[in-house]
Amino acid sequence: MRPADHAPTPTSSSDNLDVIRVRGARENNLRDVDVDVPKRALTVFTGVSGSGKSSLVFDTIAAESERLLNETHSAFVQGFLRTPPRPDTDELTGLTASVTVNQDPMGANPRSTVGTATDVDAKLRVLFARLATPHIGGPQAFSFNVPSVSGAGAVTVTKGERTVAQKKSFSVVGGMCPRCEGRGEVSDLDMGEVVDMNLSIDEGAILVPGYKVGGWSVRQFSECGLFPSGVPVRTFSKRQLETFLYGEPTKVVISDINMTYEGLVPRLRKSILSKDVDSLQSHLRAWVQRAATFTTCPDCQGTRLAEGARTSTIRGRSIADLCAMEVRDLVEWVADLDEPSLAPLLKGLVEDLRAMVDVGLGYLSLSRATGTLSGGEAQRIRMVRHLGSALSDVTYVFDEPTTGLHPHDVARMNELLLGLRDKGNTVLVVEHDPETIRLADHVIDMGPGAGAAGGTVVYEGDVAGLVHADTPTGRHMADRGRLKDEGAVRACTGVIEIRGAATHNLRNVDVDLPLGLLCVVTGVAGSGKSSLVPGSLPKGCGALVVDQSPIKGSSRSNPATWTGMLEPIRKAFAKANGVKPALFSANSEGACQNCNGSGFIRTELGFMETVTTTCEVCEGRRFDDSVRQYLLGGLDIVEVLALSAQDAANLFAAPDSKVPAARKICEAMVAVGLGYLGIGQALTTLSGGERQRLKLAAHLLDEDAKVLVLDEPTTGLHVQDVDRLLELLDRLVDAGKSVIVVEHNLAVMAHADWIIDIGPGAGSDGGRIVFEGTPSALVAVSRAGKGTVTGTHLAAHVTPCGVKWCR
Repeated sequence: MRPADHAPTPTSSSDNLDVIRVRGARENNLRDVDVDVPKRALTVFTGVSGSGKSSLVFDTIAAESERLLNETHSAFVQGFLRTPPRPDTDELTGLTASVTVNQDPMGANPRSTVGTATDVDAKLRVLFARLATPHIGGPQAFSFNVPSVSGAGAVTVTKGERTVAQKKSFSVVGGMCPRCEGRGEVSDLDMGEVVDMNLSIDEGAILVPGYKVGGWSVRQFSECGLFPSGVPVRTFSKRQLETFLYGEPTKVVISDINMTYEGLVPRLRKSILSKDVDSLQSHLRAWVQRAATFTTCPDCQGTRLAEGARTSTIRGRSIADLCAMEVRDLVEWVADLDEPSLAPLLKGLVEDLRAMVDVGLGYLSLSRATGTLSGGEAQRIRMVRHLGSALSDVTYVFDEPTTGLHPHDVARMNELLLGLRDKGNTVLVVEHDPETIRLADHVIDMGPGAGAAGGTVVYEGDVAGLVHADTPTGRHMADRGRLKDEGAVRACTGVIEIRGAATHNLRNVDVDLPLGLLCVVTGVAGSGKSSLVPGSLPKGCGALVVDQSPIKGSSRSNPATWTGMLEPIRKAFAKANGVKPALFSANSEGACQNCNGSGFIRTELGFMETVTTTCEVCEGRRFDDSVRQYLLGGLDIVEVLALSAQDAANLFAAPDSKVPAARKICEAMVAVGLGYLGIGQALTTLSGGERQRLKLAAHLLDEDAKVLVLDEPTTGLHVQDVDRLLELLDRLVDAGKSVIVVEHNLAVMAHADWIIDIGPGAGSDGGRIVFEGTPSALVAVSRAGKGTVTGTHLAAHVTPCGVKWCR
């Protein structure tokens, strides 16, 4: 409930035009939430992880705005749009068109770069098509996504009563490098991992995952008739082996179906090797890492471009040269061009590039692959499209825009948020960072807890009132870090040596990563932290890396399935009741026959919005009712999956329902602060912070890993949750593990035993070690006026707060 002194005052009907009015919101864990969000103001939504912030902002306000906007289009256009379902609310009025800028990865398309994602690349191509010499063609001649093609033949043209055959030819000049097909790298296969030459195709000679004997993938080779399938591959003639491995596309008939046969190697290059390795399923990724070696394309030297595009220049620079420059240098080069006929193009190009610099991405190059960007960088790339917009009265929705930012860069991001507000827009921000919260015109604090313990508004008002509110956020607003005394700092038990690290912007860095303690690697965004750790860790060092890659899973996935917990639970149910384990899977024999175990029915209405309703038979439980007669510890499978991780851990520890493997996983979830989370809760309903911690919990189970490397583990975490994470890291170190954290969070830095600061700036201004030592030594040096950017902010963080709203 809201504190009485901050209850909203009654408003007239005219005042309702100045607020987004939400009544009875019940999405996910929201409990009939009523709020009035002021328009043309900066409103920050905060609260502990899993308290319901995203459910209110994204799944309710932003989703309904998008749905209503889509409804204004014709039915034909709506068929091409992703329309979210109607949120579960009693009333939702005062909405405006919304722009959502979230932290979703930008995709793993190997041809997607910063330049293509921001459309800057398209403008550069037009510039080169007009000004570059020698002239090689239009904009597509400079695009690494367009191949050069040509053809000729006869066409039949009917003119009146006459039919005339005419010769036609066409030619398209594209910029794609023909050797690497615009990917910038080529792959070399270890054929011993692809084919077992001593086996026949029918015996399983093809070793690639997914190529199972009898399966359609193998039948295309065994039944094509181009070579024998029942003899060892080593006995093939030279021509047969060439056809099997590298054959050109050929029409064949398999099982009375007309098909196109293609050699195994080109098929693999198109279906597997052309994709980003990190986007592949785990078994395919493991095979690619064993079988394939990726090297820079020798023809284009990694530029992705054909020779013509590489040799056509403006002022001595090719488009490849410009795309390799840092954006902050490129903007100066473009601004120096004087070409009146292209003034609008040059102006737009400069504005886009300066917007990237303004959001703190000046250290990037346009050729940087989007798959290598962090979540925070991807979000800021999306922001570039909106910063120069002339639109007003738009609702901008941001998901933790300070993620991945050093405290030095947070101030610049905050200025951009205020700039959007000052244009007359409504800015809604889900955020944990106290510096951003203090900027807010209005604060909505969700809680008091997470999951079932959250979902209510515990405070609504200004920042001054939040500091004095008895909520988890209010109690931590004035927190300052505490440095360890020199005597409390753990002693180093060994080191991981890194020598001559030169990945990306690193400048032959030599550093020793201490073991047996909590080590933090920090520095401004783009300084080279991730390039050093984990990018330059030596092979064989035994480090287990927990990065920021998103948890992957379908709509049927939940913590029990994702962590592997469900398997021992199913076996325990089967053993206790003398039945098959398959009965206790909603994806197998135990599934509800009406909804096939999904828990809901999707009704496709063609060009209209798809309707999703809860299954009337199982009422969303996903299991057939006959399965519920089988019990474990007095509970059926539906009741067990409805338990929180804490309650499930207690159940699996009881004598009559002991499941050690499942209990161990549940206890790991409790250790990372997810004890409240239902083990059968859909992954799609988890917040970003919850997903991050679930992944951490899964890795904690690996007892063989003595070195744990965490990439920004505080992403999506409330200040209260950061304290809990630090307690967990302390327990890991005290248990004998070495923990290395790549982090910007000042509380984590202050708590560390050792800090390695990389900088002093980003991009070409970074890549060097600017400090190694204890946090207290870094603060002491900074207070003496000789510290780093990180040291300056850390010294301020551990100093008593002087702002007027501190307690």
